[in-house]
Amino acid sequence: MIPEDILFEFNAKTVTYKKDEKIFTENDIARNYYQILKGAVKMNNFNDDGKEFIQGIFYKKQSFGEPPLFISVPYPANAMTLSDSEIIILPKKKLFELLTDHQEIHFKITKALAKRLYYKAIIASEISGQEPMHRILRFFDYLKNDVHKLTLNSNFQIPYTRQQIADILGLRVETVIRSIKSLEKKGEVKIISRKVYR
Repeated sequence: MIPEDILFEFNAKTVTYKKDEKIFTENDIARNYYQILKGAVKMNNFNDDGKEFIQGIFYKKQSFGEPPLFISVPYPANAMTLSDSEIIILPKKKLFELLTDHQEIHFKITKALAKRLYYKAIIASEISGQEPMHRILRFFDYLKNDVHKLTLNSNFQIPYTRQQIADILGLRVETVIRSIKSLEKKGEVKIISRKVYR
C-alpha cells in the first residue's frame, strides 16, 4: 500500500506478533496505521452466540483498520494475526502528515478503501439471499478478478480455509465443504491436494 521507505521516513516502527495475537480489539480507539510486512491478519467480530464473522483477511503489503482513523470512531472489529507476523505501525498524526506530503498515496488509499466498500456490498447482497454455491462462486470470482486481477483462464488458488470461507459468507463449514465438492463436480472449481482452485 504505502512504500515502506516512506513509512519509515515518517518514523514508523516494526512490531513482531505471534500467531493468534491480538493487534487491537473491537471498540479500541484508533490511534495507528497498520501495514503488514510479513504474515497475515484477520479482522473479525463474534455474535452473542460466540460465532465468528470474518470481516476481512489481509496479507503482506496490505493495510488494515484505516477507516476509523479518518472519522475518529472506535474499531468496529478485532484484528488478530493468523501467523507469526511483522507489522509496520505509524501513529495517526504521522499518517496524516505523510498523506499531506504525498497526494498520490492519499489517492491510492482512497481507491483501496473504495474497493473494500465495493467488496462488502457484494458480500452483503450475497449473504442476504443467494444459495450457498452461488455465494461461494461469487466470492471466489471477486478474489480472482477484482483483488488479484487474474485472467479468466488462469488457475487461482483460494487463499482461505473452508472455515474462513464459512465465517466470511455466514455459512456453516459443512455447507461450504459440500458446496465446494458440488462445484468441483460441475467443473467450476478444482481441488488439488485439498487446495481449492478457481
